[in-house]
Amino acid sequence: MPARPAANATDPFAAAIAVATAYLAAMETRDLARAKSFLAPGVAFVFPGGARLTDIDAIVAGSARRYQFVGKHIDGIDAAPVSGGVAVYVRGRLHGRWLDGSAFDDIRFIDRIEVRDGLIVRQEVWNDSGEIRNAPR
Repeated sequence: MPARPAANATDPFAAAIAVATAYLAAMETRDLARAKSFLAPGVAFVFPGGARLTDIDAIVAGSARRYQFVGKHIDGIDAAPVSGGVAVYVRGRLHGRWLDGSAFDDIRFIDRIEVRDGLIVRQEVWNDSGEIRNAPR
């Protein structure tokens, strides 16, 4: 397992971005032990439709009901100060395969990942997958 990103006391934004992107990479490759190492106790996850989850296993189970595979093309990353930490906004396009085996690409997403003391305390996810998946074909 690769080392965790080093904390950067001189640039808290760079440090938070490193944590957020390493976490997302671990989730995409399903290195769940590594992904969990980035999470603070009591972390909160909020997904499209307002679904609130409290652990990675629930995220993986939910994803398995929608996709065979899902990945992210990252188009940009921004960071902003929040009370006690940094909010990292990762935006881009989802790609992968639906459960029926058909491919998808270019579905917009934004992940807002809040980092405090080097750990993720909250992740909020927005994407257009429901609009694409449920569109008439």
